[in-house]
Amino acid sequence: MELNEVNVQKFLDWTYDKVLNGLPGSASVYELANSYISKHGSNDKAIDSLIRWQQGKAGANGFAAGLGGIAALPITLPANLASVTYMQMRMIAAIAHIRGYDLKDDQVQTFVYACLTGQSAADVIKSIGIDIATKFSKAQIKRIPGAVMTKINQKVGFRLITKAGEKGAVNLGKMVPIFGGFVGGTFDASTTYVIGKAAKKTFVDGGYDSDHRTIIEIN
Repeated sequence: MELNEVNVQKFLDWTYDKVLNGLPGSASVYELANSYISKHGSNDKAIDSLIRWQQGKAGANGFAAGLGGIAALPITLPANLASVTYMQMRMIAAIAHIRGYDLKDDQVQTFVYACLTGQSAADVIKSIGIDIATKFSKAQIKRIPGAVMTKINQKVGFRLITKAGEKGAVNLGKMVPIFGGFVGGTFDASTTYVIGKAAKKTFVDGGYDSDHRTIIEIN
């Protein structure tokens, strides 16, 4: 299947569904998050431990071989690339769950995608030309407009796609803004750390109104 924004969006949506429900041999995001919550005395400690552990897994060889279900991907990607993306998205979603965000809320889902760029959701929103200081207010709870969420998804999809060679490839190494000459076709430990910190900044305690299913603080 051709690599374009539409198909990358299908890949992200497929991956998010598997993050919530788990893949064969892999715990769901809720099980992952709850295991860290139970082991640590605060949300911050649980999140920091989660990031460190996932960072190590991202850099370990053979991760893709142990992850079932990748063959069912809606788009053709290297198995290791797909599995690391799954792992990192699950890490982001676990951080959001630890902070009290509803992962079945489409706003939260879009913000999880935004963190895959290695930027906070607020930085991604700013990059598409929207002034969050004037558009959103804690004092006036509103759903984030669908048009804004669409632009965020498009931004993420666009940054996922880089053509290389005759057939084209997804160069995720260029996607995350980190220091010093990182090159590669997959996420590694360094990008996982950057993405984890972006998620920790994006999803904050008290930043989600569960009664109205609304994000009320954007960082």
